[in-house]
Amino acid sequence: LSLKKIILEKQNMLVIYSYTMIKINLNISQIISSILLVLISFSNYAQQEAQFTQYMYATQIFNPAYSGNRGIMSLKFLGRSQWLDIEGSPKTSILAFDTPIGRTENMGLGLSVFNDQIGPVDETNFSIDYAYSIRFMFSKLTFGLKAGLNSMDINFSKLNIYDNTDPYINYVIDNKFQPQVGVGIFFNSENYYLGLSAPNLLEKRFFELAESSSSFFSRVSDNIHFYLIGGYVFDLLPSLKFKPATLLKAVRGTPLQWDLSLNFLLNNNFTFGIANRLDSAITGLAGIQVSDALMIGLSYDFTTTEIEDYSSGSFEVFIRIDFGTNRKILTPRFF
Repeated sequence: LSLKKIILEKQNMLVIYSYTMIKINLNISQIISSILLVLISFSNYAQQEAQFTQYMYATQIFNPAYSGNRGIMSLKFLGRSQWLDIEGSPKTSILAFDTPIGRTENMGLGLSVFNDQIGPVDETNFSIDYAYSIRFMFSKLTFGLKAGLNSMDINFSKLNIYDNTDPYINYVIDNKFQPQVGVGIFFNSENYYLGLSAPNLLEKRFFELAESSSSFFSRVSDNIHFYLIGGYVFDLLPSLKFKPATLLKAVRGTPLQWDLSLNFLLNNNFTFGIANRLDSAITGLAGIQVSDALMIGLSYDFTTTEIEDYSSGSFEVFIRIDFGTNRKILTPRFF
């Protein structure tokens, strides 16, 4: 009986020890989760703007100096669905218009509407672009200004909320407007181009909970994004052109985003090529000049990150309509 009693006591001690260790591990997990959540909250200061693969055709969105650069009135649409098959994945839509103005057409004017949806977040941007160019020799240097408004809505009902009493979840963001002021420069000839821009120099503050006792979750904002774009057009054959192009996007607190594309233009009508987004995706691109006024482009991103196990890639479509195409254009533009 004494031996049996000793064994039972040992078993009870083991159960108590196991229960204690489980509680300690749970507490440690909670502490680690809290630390990670705090670190994630700091990263909210460095939101990334929407990305798109056919940036060479929609340069006006992030560089106002491109407005009117092609010397013809144009209407452009770009739609992107990122990470297909994932609920709440990013969806981007762009509608932009630009035209040269002035007697010498050394000025450009642009209008654009930009919408980006990610899960419960719906962000819309309205902007006006103005560009002024200076010609010298066979090139021109253009300066651009962008002004607009940014609107944000967050629908928390789309979230799976664990604690409905969380004061931050109950905070409502509806049509939160922020001003936008951006600048850009664009240097180009018929064969090459180089541009640098910051489409918004003002920090966007999405919401701020001044009454909160917590300093970690009181503010979510967006830092300034810088864009560097460049490309060159090589004449390989009378009917074949080759254009390597690149886009660098930099913002404090996030890794540098680098896109590199290699496109070919056949008979001034058919475009095809490949692209790579550093540590993110490999892309196939294709386009066709349906008529003098209509151009259609398509791209498909094959994700190279771990998210590829849950998504079948990203799809993008681009449509450009040119007005006044009866004017003689001696050298079709590849950008």
